[in-house]
Amino acid sequence: MGARGKAVQGHRRLRRQAACAALVLCGSLALTACNGDDGSVGAAGATPGASTAPPSAAATSSAAPGGSTPSASATASKKPTPAATATGKPKAPAPVPAPTCDHKMPISPDEIAVYRYTPEGGTLSLIVKHGNWGCPVPGGSTPFVTVGEETFIPVADDAKITAMAPILSGSVSKPITAHELTSWLESHPNKGLVFHYNVNHRGMIETLGQEEYTP
Repeated sequence: MGARGKAVQGHRRLRRQAACAALVLCGSLALTACNGDDGSVGAAGATPGASTAPPSAAATSSAAPGGSTPSASATASKKPTPAATATGKPKAPAPVPAPTCDHKMPISPDEIAVYRYTPEGGTLSLIVKHGNWGCPVPGGSTPFVTVGEETFIPVADDAKITAMAPILSGSVSKPITAHELTSWLESHPNKGLVFHYNVNHRGMIETLGQEEYTP
């Protein structure tokens, strides 16, 4: 092949390459135009494959006009219950203190506790202790509280004496003689039975009556 033939062949090759390039360019333009027509590509700047799901319920509620309003059940659940506000069971009222016995009565002027007797000096004398009535004992009687030391008081020969149990049977006072009294005191010393008494102008017991009291 001569030089002229080679030149013609090269010119033909260039034309075919240009024609192929033109066909490729036209195909690209046609494809781009088709994609824009069927809407498969989103708006400008949109990324293909982006999520188009509807907004969530949380986003919808937050976007509602005026903001979200707590439901009645939610509001009620926030209210303190009686159990939460109570500080505990009501305290029982404090017990009322029992009244105290703090009397300061003076020594009884006409009552004595009789323990024994003595015939010394030729005169019957009762060995006694003075005192007064103390505070009541729960479930019992009121005690006769003695004070000081034992002393003696002479008894007149004609003294009127009355007694009851335990010297006599029964709770009714009955007259007894001085001898009956001393006999009982001799067999039952230091019992401390309480008697009320009166003395005459000589300081001797002229009346002696046992009181209903058991030490």
